[in-house]
Amino acid sequence: MFNLIALESIHSVVSSEVATGVFAKMWLLIALPLMGAIVLLLGGNRTNSFGPLLAVGLPIASFSFAVYLWIELLALSTQSRSQNLVLFEWINIGSFQVPFGLQLDPLSISFVLLITGVGSLIHIYSLGYMDHDLGKRRFFGYLNLFVAAMLLLVLADNYLLLYVGWEGVGLASYLLIGYYQHKPSAAAAAKKAFVVNRVGDVGLSLAIMLMFLAFHTVTFAGISDKAEQGSATALFLIGLFLLIGAAGKSAQVPLQSWLLDAMEGPTPVSALIHAATMVTAGVYLIVRSNSIYDLSIAAQNAVIVVGVVTLLAGAVIGIAKDDIKKALAASTMSQIGYMVLAAGLGPIGYVYAIMHLLTHGFFKAGMFLGAGSVMHAMNDEVDMRKYGALRKVMLLTFSTFFVGYLAILGIPPFAGFYSKDLIIEAAFDRSLIAGFATLLGAGVTAFYMSRLVLMTFFSNKRWEDDAHPHESPLTMTVPMVILAIGSVGSGFLLTFNDSLKKWLAPVTGYQTPEPPIAVPILIAMTLITVAAGVAIAVMLYWRQVASTAPNDVSIFTKAARKDLYGDAINEAVFMRGGQKVVSATKVFDNSVVEGFVQFISRLTLGISNLVRSSQTGYTRNYALAMLLGVALMLLLAAIVRL
Repeated sequence: MFNLIALESIHSVVSSEVATGVFAKMWLLIALPLMGAIVLLLGGNRTNSFGPLLAVGLPIASFSFAVYLWIELLALSTQSRSQNLVLFEWINIGSFQVPFGLQLDPLSISFVLLITGVGSLIHIYSLGYMDHDLGKRRFFGYLNLFVAAMLLLVLADNYLLLYVGWEGVGLASYLLIGYYQHKPSAAAAAKKAFVVNRVGDVGLSLAIMLMFLAFHTVTFAGISDKAEQGSATALFLIGLFLLIGAAGKSAQVPLQSWLLDAMEGPTPVSALIHAATMVTAGVYLIVRSNSIYDLSIAAQNAVIVVGVVTLLAGAVIGIAKDDIKKALAASTMSQIGYMVLAAGLGPIGYVYAIMHLLTHGFFKAGMFLGAGSVMHAMNDEVDMRKYGALRKVMLLTFSTFFVGYLAILGIPPFAGFYSKDLIIEAAFDRSLIAGFATLLGAGVTAFYMSRLVLMTFFSNKRWEDDAHPHESPLTMTVPMVILAIGSVGSGFLLTFNDSLKKWLAPVTGYQTPEPPIAVPILIAMTLITVAAGVAIAVMLYWRQVASTAPNDVSIFTKAARKDLYGDAINEAVFMRGGQKVVSATKVFDNSVVEGFVQFISRLTLGISNLVRSSQTGYTRNYALAMLLGVALMLLLAAIVRL
């Protein structure tokens, strides 16, 4: 039924080799940005003069080295493209042995190129965006830390070391989201992101523990070799716990509530989180764990359900957002939903999930940087109701943003057309419900993204009197232009001659989808749905922005503006529910636990009082007691003899 590229077991085609030569230096990929973070964060004010430039240069150096390593990997045979480097023995406790090891293979190098490439452009952009910020040294230090942690996450050769990078990403996101510490909203958003991600981290930690119990190893190679020996229950539970971890990092339902609030950080942070680092981690985790998911259809179905629900929920939320960054954040939530859905399809979808992740890295980073350019020109105003007609004064920003807009809509020949349409085809192969959900998501995406573009760059002028919009400096516009070029050409390059499929197939496997609807018809259906979404947005927002008075919106709009009541549900179910559980345990603690402790203490006190009463201090009393004791002993001895 399927055309299988990986003819043998998809987990044994690539054999791991001990890294030698240039591959033995792969640790430099992580060390370079990490060194920047250490220098900037520990060097103090004396690094203010050169710190930002150092922070920009080190990720660029890491990217350059990554390109060199990629070229070297290309020169190797398919069977030799997994290079493993053990830096030292990390944990050696009985049968629990975990090396501090790195693994460079087609999957990890794809992420490394995205992280360092797009991350470097965001660093360059930040030079202009943060030019007048007094704490920019600290900001660039956090950016370097973020990149280093994400690189450790994707280069680790075992789940425990991946977890270290996973927590490093969480720490860096907390620091960057709450960068504007003087704002209570930023501090609250940082804490929210940290707490919600800790819930997901519990899932990942449970998955790692269960892996060791089931397979006595936590390395990727060991899990891949022994996965078939696992029981169906163990495989499902591991897959489910991994999904919980992925949902936390990638802002998928039900752990999505932190993402929109995370826009409190500076705009380059939003671009880094949404395009190159944090939210991609969950997709990487699922695809890297393909040996688990391929053996558990139940776990795959759970991933598909989460992806479908999230891609629709994010799209609906995006409809009603007036904050330009939050509208883009809802878009990220939805687009990651597409990737998670694809990852849940198994060998049919792994490659498509990574393909959409890579193209999304270009067009979403470009749009976030474009949004930052608009804010930079509008005195940090984020409300699109106060924009309008900006294309006339910010032509370059508009042009690059519009390219990203066409890419996310999936208009040929832009990048999203190649990656998202392939996910739609794969979804129809698995289920008509999943297929039509992706189709509906494409239409809603077209509507809310068109609304964003029309409210910002078209419609009527709605600037405040003190606003004087102007084009951003070259340090900001050049990265936007480069990302726009990637938004045009990356999809074609990744699909030309099945390049990405052939590149990733030895690691992930690949099967050609066979949807029940002919592919040309599916493409036509998708484009018609997208055109309908654009047309509705044009009718509503071409000339003027709809009323925003609270009484003028429908119940559905109110729900979308409140993020589909995600916070309310968390508060009612988890926070209030947790308080009730704590209250119940308090009653148990007071009446049972504390009561038992008090009983023991009273019993001890009573016995001690009784014993104390025998200590009178009179010699005659002690002599009488000794006499009675001797008599009792003699009596007992006589009885024993009888």
